Amino acid sequence: MSTNDEFDLIHRFFAPLAAGAPGARDLRDDAATLSPSDGCELIVTMDTVVAGVHYLANETSENIVAKLMGSNLSDLAAMGAKPLGFTLSCGWAADTEMPEIEAFASSMSDWINDYAFPLLGGDTVKTTDTSVFTLTAFGETPHGRSISRSGAQVGDDVYVSGTIGDGALGLLVAQGDLPELSPAYQAFLANRYRIPQPRISLGQSLVGIANACIDLSDGLIQDAGHVADTSGVRLELEWDKVPLSDATKAVLESNPDMMSSILSGGDDYELLFTAREVANLSNSDVTKIGTVVQGTPGVEVFDTQGDLVEVTETGYNHFS
Repeated sequence: MSTNDEFDLIHRFFAPLAAGAPGARDLRDDAATLSPSDGCELIVTMDTVVAGVHYLANETSENIVAKLMGSNLSDLAAMGAKPLGFTLSCGWAADTEMPEIEAFASSMSDWINDYAFPLLGGDTVKTTDTSVFTLTAFGETPHGRSISRSGAQVGDDVYVSGTIGDGALGLLVAQGDLPELSPAYQAFLANRYRIPQPRISLGQSLVGIANACIDLSDGLIQDAGHVADTSGVRLELEWDKVPLSDATKAVLESNPDMMSSILSGGDDYELLFTAREVANLSNSDVTKIGTVVQGTPGVEVFDTQGDLVEVTETGYNHFS
């Protein structure tokens, strides 16, 4: 780094990100104040991203910010929360240059403006190894109305937003795999991996409709399994109902064995939820893919003939 002054760095790049947030106190104090709206309660979540683990080591600052902001906002979306603000811990690798930090802050400003999600405070340090970033996100829901992953009920239908499998295939593209795909499909999938699109509006619209909800960060099968396990129910999914993008369909046409990766790969940041009635979501991009039944908690996937699909991968493991 070309500066040894932490406070100069904060003043130049990060204090502007707190503008308009009264509780942030212009980042001049050691802590911020935050109160939910009347009749609401705070929702708090935190994620850490590490270079070479959660994003490719040579990613741009813009893509690092997208992964960090998108993953945390997606967690708020799964609870049905409205974003309020966040705190940020930046552990910069020793060889990080000022233009990288400036690009990081500039990209973060775009997300702050798009989601009305200001910086409230945090910390910045220099590490001896790779860069590490931790973001704690705050949101609010009407008191007692936040959506849990443990509320699925027998008789519910299972829905997902968007398309599934793009994130996992996008990682392969970013690593130089799937060269047979057209440039347009490669760009689409890589973008889906690098830049999550958190379903904030959908999440808020699910309050009072969804009995359970989770964001798909670690793979459809694994995250659906969390709903099944915490709710004490079984989820039966239909492979032919799982929504796929044209790019993912193209991958499957040339390599049917990729089905397991599509079902189990992470980084889609779509929402999976269970509900009885979704008439009020008729204009939303959601697809029914299964049902909630009695039985040993878990997830089963069936093909068009009603035969059980063998899934050889279970999902992303943070400690594997």
